[in-house]
Amino acid sequence: MKHFTYMASVLLHHFYALILLLLPISCGAQSYTNVSLGSSLTASDDSASPSWVSPSGDFALGFRKIENQGFLLAIWFNKIPERTIVWSANRDNYVQSGSKVELTANGNFVLIDSTGKQTLVAEPGATAVAYAAMLDTGNFILASRDSATLWESFDNPTDTILPTQIMNLEMKLYAPISDTNFSTGRFMLHLQNDGNLQLLTTSFPLDTPNFAYWSTSTAGSGFQLIFNQSAFIYVVAKNQSIVNMVSSDVASTQDFYQRAAVDSDGIFRRYIYPKSTAASGGKWPMRWSTLFYTPSNICLAIREDTGSGACGLNSYCSLGEDSGKICQCPYGYTFVDPNDVMKGCQKNFAPQSCEKALEEMDLFELREMLNTDWPLNDYEYYQSVSEDWCRQVCLSDCFCDAAIFRDAECWKKRLPLSNGRFDLSTGGKALIKVRTGNSTSDPASKKTENSTLIYVLSGILGSSAFLNLLFLLATCIFFYRLNRRRPEKGMPVGNLRSFTYKELVEVTGGFKEELGSGAFGTVYKGVLANENNKLVAVKKLNKAVSEGEEEFKAEMTAIGRTNHKNLMELLGFCKEGQHRLLVYEYMSNGSLSDLLFEDSKLNWYKRMQIAFGIARGLYYLHEECINPIIHCDIKPQNILLDNYLTARISDFGLAKLLKVCQTHTTTKIRGTKGYVAPEWFKNLPVTSKVDVYSFGILLLELVCSRRKFDINAEEECQIVLADWAYDCFKEGRLDLLVEKDEEVMEDMKTVEKFVMISIWCIQEDPSLRPTMKKVAQMMEGAVEVSIPPDPNSFISSI
Repeated sequence: MKHFTYMASVLLHHFYALILLLLPISCGAQSYTNVSLGSSLTASDDSASPSWVSPSGDFALGFRKIENQGFLLAIWFNKIPERTIVWSANRDNYVQSGSKVELTANGNFVLIDSTGKQTLVAEPGATAVAYAAMLDTGNFILASRDSATLWESFDNPTDTILPTQIMNLEMKLYAPISDTNFSTGRFMLHLQNDGNLQLLTTSFPLDTPNFAYWSTSTAGSGFQLIFNQSAFIYVVAKNQSIVNMVSSDVASTQDFYQRAAVDSDGIFRRYIYPKSTAASGGKWPMRWSTLFYTPSNICLAIREDTGSGACGLNSYCSLGEDSGKICQCPYGYTFVDPNDVMKGCQKNFAPQSCEKALEEMDLFELREMLNTDWPLNDYEYYQSVSEDWCRQVCLSDCFCDAAIFRDAECWKKRLPLSNGRFDLSTGGKALIKVRTGNSTSDPASKKTENSTLIYVLSGILGSSAFLNLLFLLATCIFFYRLNRRRPEKGMPVGNLRSFTYKELVEVTGGFKEELGSGAFGTVYKGVLANENNKLVAVKKLNKAVSEGEEEFKAEMTAIGRTNHKNLMELLGFCKEGQHRLLVYEYMSNGSLSDLLFEDSKLNWYKRMQIAFGIARGLYYLHEECINPIIHCDIKPQNILLDNYLTARISDFGLAKLLKVCQTHTTTKIRGTKGYVAPEWFKNLPVTSKVDVYSFGILLLELVCSRRKFDINAEEECQIVLADWAYDCFKEGRLDLLVEKDEEVMEDMKTVEKFVMISIWCIQEDPSLRPTMKKVAQMMEGAVEVSIPPDPNSFISSI
C-alpha cells in the first residue's frame, strides 16, 4: 500500500510538472490605462481620494489612511469591501495628509511628504520612462516608449505575491507587525541565493534573518518561486522543471481573487475570495478564506537560540484556527502591550528577594501548566528527581522564575522565557512561580502605606474635639451614601458595566437578530458603537421577575467572579424594573452543537483541543475559584466557540455556588436530559461530580462526532452512545465507533484513552468518578488511565 501511495505521488508530481509547463506564467498582453508623465495623487482624509485603477477595476494604487499612523502609498484589491492591501511603498515611513506621489516629467516615481521631503520609490535605470500603468494582475509598472517594462512592483514585493508573480533569487517577503500595522515585522519568506525557499524569524527590529522554521529543501536546485495564472505555487529549477510544489489546491483565478502572503503570525497562507456569489457555488463565503498554509504548527516549528520564538518573551504559543497562533501570558503575567502581543509579557507581582529567598518561600507558590514548555531557556538541569524536589529547589532560588518537570527530570528557568509553547505532544508540566494570591505589589510596601494612613488619621483625630466631631459626621454620611448605592447582596458588580434598558435596545437594534434561545431567555446579537463596534451577545430573560430573579442572580454571581480563557466573559448587565439582561462577549463560531452535529465536522485535532479546553474550564470552576461552582448543565449547546475555535463554557443560569469548605449541595433536578447524572434522581447530595458525568457524555460525542442518542443508528445497540462505547471497549472494537473517520482511525491510541476516561466519568457511583483535575491530567498524559469498570449506565431508561 505504501509503495502504491509513493508511486501515485510520483506520477502526480510529474503530471503537475507537465501541465504547469504548458500553462502560461503571465496573462500575455495586458490592457491598461497609461499614467502620463507629470501625473500625481495627493493623500487626503477624504475617503473618495483619487487613485490609479486597473482597466478591469480589480486593483488600484493610491494613498490609504491607516488609523493613528498616517498614509500608505499602496496597491489594493479594489472591488471587494475589505480593500485588502497587497503592496506598499512606505510601510516603515507613513506619510501625513497633503503628501503626494508623482510620476515626474523626467520619469522618476517620487513620494513627497507633507514637509516637502522626497523619496524615490522606483529606480527605472538609464532608459527613459514614457508612462506608468496599473495592470489587472495587480502589478504597477513604469514603461519605456516601446512598452518595455523598466520597473515593476512585482519585483519589489512587501508581504504578498499574486497570480502571475515570480520571486527570483534573493527576493523576500516580510510579514507586517500586525493586521493593522503594516510596518516590517518579525518573519520573512526568502528565496535564498542557493535556491532554498525558507520561512525565517528576523533579528527584529533589524530585518536580517535569524532562524529558519520551514523550508522547501531545494538548495542547489531552486531558481524561482512561481505563482502562476492557474494559481499553483511552486519552485522551479533553471530549466523550469518543478523541484517543489508548495501549493496545488485547485481554485480558478477566473472565479476567485487570490493572494499568498506571509502574515503577521509568521505563517505563509494562500487565500481565495469569490468574485461573485455565483462563483462561490455556495461553498465559499464572500470573504477571504484560507486554501493553504504552512507550517502546520508554528508553535513547535520555531525553536530558536536567540529571539522570543513564535510569540513574545515570557509568553507561550498555542494553535488556533488555520493553525494560526494564539499568544498568551502564563499565570501572574500580563501583556506589555495588549495591542502587540509580540512585545511579550511581564510580571504583575513583586519578585522574590535574593537576600531573603528562603524566608520568602512561603510568600510564593508554583502554578501548574500542563503540556507547556519554554525550551532552550534553562540554567540548571536535574535527573532522577521527584516533582516535590523540583518545586522546592525552584521556590528556594530567587533566580528561578519557572521550572519544567517531566519524566523525573527538572529544568530551572529564569526570565526572559523564550520559545514558549503549549501542545499535547510536549508532556510534563511547567511550574510558574508567582506570589501567593498573585499580589500585584510588595506586601512590605502595603504595610508602609497602611502605617502612613494610620499616622495621618491619628493626627487628624487628635488635633481637636471639633475636628473629631466633623470627621465622624463626614464618615457617617459617606457610609450612608455608600450603602444606598451598593448593589443587592449576591450581585457582585466588580468591573462589570451597568447598562440601561434603553442602551441595550439600541445595542441590539431593537432585539432584531436572534442568536439562540433557551429555557430562561433569548440571546440577541448586538454592537457596542462606542467601543469600536465591538460585537456582543445580549441575553434577555423572558420569565417574570419572580421566576427569573434566581436564575439572573445565579448567572451574575457565578460568572461575574470568574476569569479563565475557557469560560465566557460577562461584560455587563441590566437590572432595571422588570428587565433582566446579561451582556457577553460575542462568539463568532456559535455553539459546539452547531459545528459538531449540524455543520461540517470538526477535524480530530480541533475536537481534541475543544475537549481539553472544556476540561480545563471545569477544573477551574470546581477547584480554582474562590467559591467552587457546579455548572449543572454541561452540553454541546452550552459550549461556545470563539474566532480560534477555543471552547468557552457558557450559560451559568443553573449553576450552584459552594461556600468555602462545602463539598455538596441539595437542590431540585437541574440540567438537560441525557447529560444529567443519576444522583439527581435519587435525592442524593449533588457535588461537582455531576459536571464530571456530563463531561463524560460530551467527550464521547466529541470522539465519535455524533449525538448521545441516535434513533437512526444502523443497529439498535448503537442508539445509546454511552452503552455502545462501553460494549465496543469491552470487546476491543473501538474502531467501530470511528470507522467512518479516517483521520481518527490513525490515532486509535488517543481514542482508547479518551473512551476510557469517558467511562470513568459516567460511573453511576459518583465516588468512582474522577475529579475534573484528574480528568484533565489523564487527558494530557500526566496521569495514567486505568481500566474502567462497567458504568452500569442508566441512560437508556431516561
